[in-house]
Amino acid sequence: MTKPAENKLWGGRFTGGLDPLMESYNESLSLDKKFYAQDIAGSIAWARANKDVGILTANELQQIERGFQAVQKEWETDSFIIKPEVDEDIHTANERRLGEIIGQAVAGKLHTGRSRNDQIATDLRLWVREKLVEIEQHLTSLLQIIVSRAETEIDITMPGYTHLQRAQPVRWSHWLLSYGFFFAADFKRLKNVIKDLNYCPLGSGALSGNVFGVDRKAIGEELGFEGLCWNSMNAVSDRDFLLATMSWGTMFMGHVSRIAMDLCIYSSQESGFVKLADAYSTGSSLMPQKKNPDALELLRGKSGQMHGLLFGFTSTMNSLPSCYNKDMQEGTSAILSTIHLLTTSIQILTGVLSTLSVSTTNMAKALEPSMLATELADYLVKKGVPFRETHHISGRVVALAEQKGKGMDELSVEELKGVDGRFGDDVKECFDHEAAVENRTAKGGTSKSCVREQIAVMKVLLETGEMPNWGLEG
Repeated sequence: MTKPAENKLWGGRFTGGLDPLMESYNESLSLDKKFYAQDIAGSIAWARANKDVGILTANELQQIERGFQAVQKEWETDSFIIKPEVDEDIHTANERRLGEIIGQAVAGKLHTGRSRNDQIATDLRLWVREKLVEIEQHLTSLLQIIVSRAETEIDITMPGYTHLQRAQPVRWSHWLLSYGFFFAADFKRLKNVIKDLNYCPLGSGALSGNVFGVDRKAIGEELGFEGLCWNSMNAVSDRDFLLATMSWGTMFMGHVSRIAMDLCIYSSQESGFVKLADAYSTGSSLMPQKKNPDALELLRGKSGQMHGLLFGFTSTMNSLPSCYNKDMQEGTSAILSTIHLLTTSIQILTGVLSTLSVSTTNMAKALEPSMLATELADYLVKKGVPFRETHHISGRVVALAEQKGKGMDELSVEELKGVDGRFGDDVKECFDHEAAVENRTAKGGTSKSCVREQIAVMKVLLETGEMPNWGLEG
């Protein structure tokens, strides 16, 4: 056993030391040292509040600010020396080093009325807020790439799929924007996650509040918070903002996984619609001809990891008693992993989309005549035939083409009239993939005019943070 914990913030109560294994099991500095800047900012704001209520003098506040500037520089230059026997977490490490620089007579006053419970709650909110703003910027870049490609490659037509079966022709831009609008919804939800976490818990103490009457509003404003956590017991025990971040990440990575899966299929030799840049592909250790879409496969895999992080910490928080419990420390590793996973995944996907090449030839080859069966049905609808009947008639045309071993577009007008006499001499005009695409003119469709409107809507979102509800008229 170690000696009694005299150097611990909580050591006065104890006469025996910790098991060395317990020391390492309990410590969190290896993880929460990433919050050094947030912890220092919170401590300076706390010192200022204590000066305003007479706990510290103006000179003592200046000493603390000067000391913390030196501490922060040590962290930033990787010269901070950690003392494992003392530095249990980022709070004790920063305060210990502050005392060495300015003396314990002043540094020892800093923790007056404050608990590590409201400290870590504050550090986490500040750090997550900063990282989510960075993720928002990366997400903006991803959306800009999607919009840019959709705009410049609007003439490319490709098969659209349902159930992994060729269904109807669509524009490549329309496919890109289908995921663009998933990510646009993620963009809007992320703004809400940032807004909802931006409330200040500092000044809540261990659980019951502060006895010295510190101005929590001034503390929160200094730290850039939008408001206060209004109940001190809730403030120190709330980790919903971590769960909300992980939940957002899980939904976002679900969308990432889906586009990655599509691109894996599109980049296969069977499709050949797209080709990944070498920067996002690897080869085989045995088969020299292979070019594997590893970036896309890893993105799919990371989606599963994100689900696991959310499920793990949700399970940790489930059925905890009120106020702070040490179980919550597990949120630190979970949120660090979450932020790293999300930040890297967005950048990888942005890189993939910005560098992949498109084979318009292979896309055009994959546009089968049978994909225009609905056009035949719609042709008869325009002649007043009920759709349920036209659907059946079109199906008979498909069956006839299969029976004769040729494409629907190769059937003669007479053969088509043999299926139904209401087909006119102009029926062959239905067998035009470009015309079929351009016929989808209702809002949200795949015609050029619709796709251009979708691009314009996305641009409004990127410029204003809001998406038009009904389009851009007026």
